[in-house]
Formats: sequence, structure tokens, C-alpha cells
Amino acid sequence: MSMIALRRTLNSPSFASALPYAALLGAMLSLAFGTSFAKQMFPMVGAEGTAALRVGLAALMLLAVFRPWRLRLGREDLKRVLAFGLVLGLMNLTFYMSLRTIPLGLALAIEFTGPLTLALIHARRLIHFVWIGCAAIGLLLLLPLSGGAGSLDPVGVGFALIAAVCWALYIVFGKRLSHIPSGPSVAMGMSVAALVILPFGVATAGAGLFAPPVLVLAVVVAICSSALPYSLDMIAMRGMPKRTFGVLLSGEPAIGAMAGMIFLHELLTGQQWLAIGCIVAASVGAILTTGKEEAAPTDAPAPNPN
Repeated sequence: MSMIALRRTLNSPSFASALPYAALLGAMLSLAFGTSFAKQMFPMVGAEGTAALRVGLAALMLLAVFRPWRLRLGREDLKRVLAFGLVLGLMNLTFYMSLRTIPLGLALAIEFTGPLTLALIHARRLIHFVWIGCAAIGLLLLLPLSGGAGSLDPVGVGFALIAAVCWALYIVFGKRLSHIPSGPSVAMGMSVAALVILPFGVATAGAGLFAPPVLVLAVVVAICSSALPYSLDMIAMRGMPKRTFGVLLSGEPAIGAMAGMIFLHELLTGQQWLAIGCIVAASVGAILTTGKEEAAPTDAPAPNPN
């Protein structure tokens, strides 16, 4: 293709309309690949060390790009940044801890119930309770209640549930920083998160965190699961309706399950796929049946910051 033809394609209305959807798909695929790759680092530095490296390097990248120190923040803003960063750090740490013993797609599905619950917390219509029930069924199918071959590790499920609560709090605290540009606010929050996780990583892996081969792998993880998805999410959110963005983002647990199957050889049972389907359906249904006048103060789901 000649440069003139390429330029015409890039400037065409059809390309411009398709770009946000391609960007969102790319963001979800990049996040799933990055997290799958991160899980393969667990034997080297543990889940805690992997989380510390991923968040720490992501913070450095975001600080370099957005330079938040140029902002003038008051004491209340600093308190909000600290709260935002604290839940962001705990969410990343507990999510990675859950991945030690449960498959990626199932950890994402359980974590997704946090923002989904937040979206439905102000439910007013009968159809909303249908989605609540659908999500509850999906979660019950995943909880280790019955034992057997398909039962999940209770500790892993517990960590994923803590991550779900933290994701909901991340949205709440992030909304309180809405008067600050999103890039600098995420950069500051990620920096606080790195300080929260780093002691756990050092306690687990020690000087092994700074071995050159580990750092090279960690840079790949940080780019694929932070820098690249965040940039693509920004392109997607600017180019499509918020509701459409939320509906498409609801497919993230399914994409995570596929990535786990391809890269980590994590095979799920039929019941587990059904559980993921219930949670995805509940998320899509909640978004499609909630009007502007009924929307909760915080719009969910939000881009996954893991």
C-alpha cells in the first residue's frame, strides 16, 4: 500500500469510527496477555514480588509521561490521592495473590463483581434485581462450597473477593479525584500503590527483585498490563459512548479465561464457564437497562487497573 493510500485509509470516516473499538479490544487483549505473562514470573519472585515490580515500573512510566508534580494540590486532594493509591495497591496485591491458586479468567470474574455491585447498588427497577440474581448465581458457582474436582481454592477466592471490594473502592475514590486530570491522578495513585506493595515484594523476593533478567520480564509486564492498556482505553473512551464502552469491557473475564487457556494451559469446567457467562451477562444487562436518571454516582464497570 502506497503512503497516499495509507493516509487516505487513516483519514477515512470508517477507520475513525472503528478505531475506538479496535483500541478497546487491544487494551483488553494486552491486559490479559500481560497478566498471563506476570503469572509466569511467580516462580521467580512470587506473586508479591511480581505485583511490586509491575506496579512500581508502571508508576515510573506514568510519572515520566504525566509529570503530576506540576499540579498544585491541597491537603484534601493529597488525602484523596493517598486513599485512591491505597486501594489501588491492595487491589493489585490481592488480585495477584489470588492468581497463585485460581485461574486467571475466574479471578477476573470474581473481581468484576466489585464494580458490578457498585453499579447495581442503587437498583430501582425489577430488571435490576434480575441482574443481581444473575451475578449472584455466577459467584455462587465459583465459590468453593461443594468441593470436588472443579472446586476452587478458598484462599484464592478470598483474595479475589478482596480485590473486588478494592476495585469498587477504586472507582469511588477515583471519582473524588475527577477534578484532577486522569493521567496525573492515576500516576500519583500508582506511585502510592507501589509504596504499599513494595514491602511485601521485598519481604518475599529480596534482592531477587532487581536481578536483570527479572527486571526485563517485569518491564514487558508493566507495558502490556499498564502503559499500553491505559493508553488504548483513553482512545476508546474518547471515541465511543460510555455505555457502549462498559458493555464491551464486560467481556474482560471471558478474554482473561481464553488467555489463561492459551498461555497458561488453564482449562475450565463447564460450570466455571457458565459462571463467567452469568457475570458477563449481568454486567452487560445492568449497563443496558440503567438509564441516565437511574445511574449510580459512580459509573461502573471502569477500566481494570490491575
